[in-house]
Amino acid sequence: MPDQHKKFGLIGYPLGHSYSKGHFTRKFVHEGLSGYSYENYEIASIGSIIDIIKKDPDLVGLNVTIPYKQAVMGYLDEIDTIAAEIGAVNTIKITHSGEQVLLNGYNTDIIGFTKSINRWQLEKPVKALVFGSGGSSLAIKYALKNLGISFISVSRKSEAGFIPYQELTEKVAKEYRLWINCTPVGMFPHSDETLPLPYQHLSPEHYLYDLVYNPDITLFLSKGVSCGAHIMNGMAMLYEQAESSWEIWTGEKV
Repeated sequence: MPDQHKKFGLIGYPLGHSYSKGHFTRKFVHEGLSGYSYENYEIASIGSIIDIIKKDPDLVGLNVTIPYKQAVMGYLDEIDTIAAEIGAVNTIKITHSGEQVLLNGYNTDIIGFTKSINRWQLEKPVKALVFGSGGSSLAIKYALKNLGISFISVSRKSEAGFIPYQELTEKVAKEYRLWINCTPVGMFPHSDETLPLPYQHLSPEHYLYDLVYNPDITLFLSKGVSCGAHIMNGMAMLYEQAESSWEIWTGEKV
């Protein structure tokens, strides 16, 4: 493949937890893409995305992470049907045509989550508790619907469609055996934090999935380990969604 200069990146705030740059940098080395690079764009305001894109004509693809998966949608020219239904975008394809720049939004979180959770081969019926109300939780709930898994949304916020953490009874905790953390709670450098959950009701029949992958074993997951539950962190999801982003950016099947 001839040497080309193409740049990709990640926007979010903060970004000290992210492994995306390392993943793609290793990929470029492995595939001999010497002119390719991946940068972190830690921005305190989503409006900064416009300046980032204007300053670099080599930038052709972006991933989007906390807290901008919903806010970024207002800056896009087109949004994929699934991403629009989910209400969140985590992948942007940037097309340069002369002075015109087109931004197309997609959601690969749903792909990453679905492929990773299918490794468990869950026996149905199984019910899920989804913790968090951000952009990641929207993709997870969309995926659960497609998988035929019923769920309850749990959040610190008092809003329609959610129940507060303090209303998680013993009955609910035991009946809903798939627990999914879609919040950044427990993420480095706040590894000593966890969600206020009734962990005492966990059992070997429970499955704990944490979208956080830094540290490898969050306090949330360690609570599951101590009760014999099955656990999975977000690294598998990161890999699958990243490779799906690559396919969107380049048109290359992975």
